[in-house]
Amino acid sequence: MDESMVQLLTPAGERVEHPEYPLVVSDDEIRDLYRDLVVVRRIDSEAVALARQGELGLWTSLLGQEAAQVGSGRAVGDLDAVFPSYREHGVAYCRGMDPLDVVAMWRGVNHGGWDPAEHNFFLYTIVIGTQALHATGYAMGMQRDGVIGTDKAGATIAYFGDGATSQGDVNEAFVFAGACHAPIVFFCQNNQWAISEPQERQSRIPLYRRAEGFGFPGVRVDGNDVLACLAVTRKALADARSGQGPTLVEAFTYRMGAHTTSDDPTRYRAKDDVEAWRRRDPIERVRAYLSAAGTGDDFFQEVEADAAKIGAELRRRCLELPDPVPSAMFEHVYAEPHSLIEAERAQHAAYLDGFAAGE
Repeated sequence: MDESMVQLLTPAGERVEHPEYPLVVSDDEIRDLYRDLVVVRRIDSEAVALARQGELGLWTSLLGQEAAQVGSGRAVGDLDAVFPSYREHGVAYCRGMDPLDVVAMWRGVNHGGWDPAEHNFFLYTIVIGTQALHATGYAMGMQRDGVIGTDKAGATIAYFGDGATSQGDVNEAFVFAGACHAPIVFFCQNNQWAISEPQERQSRIPLYRRAEGFGFPGVRVDGNDVLACLAVTRKALADARSGQGPTLVEAFTYRMGAHTTSDDPTRYRAKDDVEAWRRRDPIERVRAYLSAAGTGDDFFQEVEADAAKIGAELRRRCLELPDPVPSAMFEHVYAEPHSLIEAERAQHAAYLDGFAAGE
C-alpha cells in the first residue's frame, strides 16, 4: 500500500490502525455500514438496468465507489451541508434522501429538483466543478454567522471527481477557502478516469498535495475502505467546524463501470486494470472482516434479500411516475410572477395548440 494513503481495513479484510485517524467502531456498526454498501450498490445496479431499458435518459453509476460515498456520507453531521456533483447517490442515501427523487431526475420528470433544506443535501450539479464554489460560499456564510467553533457549528462538504480538479471553478474555490479559512471539506473521489482521460494526464503530483499550494492540508485515503473514509472525513469535518479551516480529501478509488450509460469504457482502459481493482472490492473486504469476526451467512443473506426488495420497489415506483405536463417547466423559475416567463409560457401553449389544430 502507498504509505501516504490512510487505510484501516485491508483488501483482505484485516483491521489495521493509523496513528492520526483512530476509529472506535463496533462490529454492529460495521454491519450497518456493510448493509449501506450493499443497498447502495443495489440501487445503482437497478438504475443502470432502467437506463439500459430506456426508462431513464441517463445514469451515472457509482460502482466501485460505494465505500468512499458511504464512509464519508456517514461522517456528515446534521448541521453540515452537502454539495454533490452528479454521482453521489450513496451520499444521498446516507443523508436520508428517497432514491426515487434521484432516479426521477434522470427520468426527466422532476426537473432535477428536491428541497435541499430537507436533508441539507443540495441539488446535483452537472456542470463540472461549479458546486465547489457554491459550497465555499455557503461555508463562508456559516463563518460569518459566527457559529464556527460553537455547538451550533456546521461545515460544508463538496464532492467532485479527479477531472474536476483541472477546472478553474475548483481551483478558485480552493483560493477562497484557503484565504478565508472557510469551514469546508473538499472530497475528491479520484476514480482514475475523467471520462476517458487518465489521471496521470491531469496532474504531475498526487491530487491531495495540491492543497499545499492553497494553504490547507490534504490527505489521501483508500477510497475502497469504508472505515478509513469514515475516519478521515469525520476528522476533516470536525476540524472545519472547530475553526481549523478546509481540508482536501482524495479518496483513491476506481470507477468500475462506465462514466455514464452512454459511455463505453472498453475503448480507453485495459481489462487487466479493471480486474486488478475488482480484487479490491469495497464490499468484499467488509464481508471478509465480518466473516472472520463470526458473522454468519444468515446476516449476509438477509442483507441481500433486503437490498433486492429495495431495488424492486425502486423499479416499480419509477415506472409509475407520471409524466409532468409540458407547462411545468415554467413553474418555480422565479419566486414571483415574471413577465418574461409568462410570455414564454403563452408562446409554448400556442405552439402545443398548433399540434392539436393540425397545423
